[in-house]
Amino acid sequence: MKYYKPIDIARELNISSSALRHYESWGVVPTPSRAANGYRLYTDIHLAYFRCLRAMFPGFGVEITCEVLRYIQKSEMDGAFWLVNKEQANLHKEKVAADQTLELLQDLHLPPITSKKLNHRMTIGEVAALTGVTTSAIRHWEKEGLLHTERDPDNGYRWFTPTHIRKILLIRTLRSTVYFLKSMKDIVQAVEHQSLEQAKKVTERAIRSIHERNRAQFRGIHQLVELCKVLELM
Repeated sequence: MKYYKPIDIARELNISSSALRHYESWGVVPTPSRAANGYRLYTDIHLAYFRCLRAMFPGFGVEITCEVLRYIQKSEMDGAFWLVNKEQANLHKEKVAADQTLELLQDLHLPPITSKKLNHRMTIGEVAALTGVTTSAIRHWEKEGLLHTERDPDNGYRWFTPTHIRKILLIRTLRSTVYFLKSMKDIVQAVEHQSLEQAKKVTERAIRSIHERNRAQFRGIHQLVELCKVLELM
């Protein structure tokens, strides 16, 4: 059986030997045997695990990658593959949402507010009635940093202005498509500043990022399949 020193694998993967020990401590790589001098003796199986781990990180992240490899250590290949499948399905949802957002921004029309004259200061209940958005949703958006309101110094109640009304209508319009994007704040701020082109650029960057993650996921899946072959699971 061929054995590898830690430095051999570290050089091939362009990482440090301490990183290998770190991954080993996570319990996602089989514990290697030791030489008489105490040095670790890695095999082709360990090399395949490390290759898979490094390849999966960019597309799936550390948590999912480790969960996948724990399945593999238990010879539960189907569990690992279905977990990967779920992550790819989630990424596909992000892609659909991003495409829909870009399409919406091409011809964005906010619904009319009302013919009723708006007050400069409105309560959350008044705003909810005007926009058709629940008070709980408005509070959630404020918590997420999409809305910023002032408080009445006497009673602590939120005060909303006509500007808030427009922003709430914008979020209501976008939320069905931007739900999966981490760029909601940037898009809302760009539209609020009358910069649809900037909002489109934010969305286009998100789409490019999704493309990159999709390619990274397939590179990781390729190494996962190679690992399964080495382990004779398929």
